[in-house]
Amino acid sequence: MFKQKLTKLIAAATVAIAATFSLSHAHADELTSLKDSGELRVAMSGQYPPFSFTNDQNQVVGFDASIGEAIAERMGLKTKIITTPFDGIIAGLLAKKYDAVVASMTITPEREKAVDFVGPYYHAGRAIVVKADSSIQKLEDLNGKTVGVTLGDAHEKWARAQGNLTVRSYKGLPEMLVDLEAGRINALVMDSVPVMVAVKETGQKIRILDTPNIEGGRVALGIAIRKNNPELKAKMQKVLEDMLADGAYEKISMKWIGSDIR
Repeated sequence: MFKQKLTKLIAAATVAIAATFSLSHAHADELTSLKDSGELRVAMSGQYPPFSFTNDQNQVVGFDASIGEAIAERMGLKTKIITTPFDGIIAGLLAKKYDAVVASMTITPEREKAVDFVGPYYHAGRAIVVKADSSIQKLEDLNGKTVGVTLGDAHEKWARAQGNLTVRSYKGLPEMLVDLEAGRINALVMDSVPVMVAVKETGQKIRILDTPNIEGGRVALGIAIRKNNPELKAKMQKVLEDMLADGAYEKISMKWIGSDIR
């Protein structure tokens, strides 16, 4: 009887060990399965210019698209871009509808519970923008000054909460930039990337203040992949770091944004 029980215990243990090994092996092998397929399926919204949008040839292009394509190419893979609504993009990744999400996704503790992140591959956030020759050098220099904001957005709420600024609301960025150039406002408060894209087109000379402690001032954005794929994560991270080091990333960023947003 004892011998039979011992034999059953050994057999059960063997099955458990085999299952554990099989599971860990499957996780480690996702990079291999991608190489076998020869394709990296990359998800993005396709509705967020200049990061991802559809051009006149019905192709999804933009900063995110170019980054995804460059990473895939360096991994020896073709790229398949899949557009999907942003609000369900993590669910689609977990359902294995695609292999990575390159969609300007902010890295947050909540999201890190569901997915792993490669990166950050760029940073963005609240920016204080002044004319290039402005005497304003730091956040404290704004005291008593007039700032422009977009009507109804989070930056307007932040500016009014400071209590020491005269706040002027605008419908959009073009009007703000005109008034900044004319001296009708001393600074504008908004997301950093749209400003950089706009001045890339207009040639206007602006400067973004160094405000490391401002609320919402610098957030990291990453490439999401499924959890428990350490080899895939390490490979993609190495590829991204190589792109940052050899100039390929900067070239993409300058093309779509007009500045290096790493």
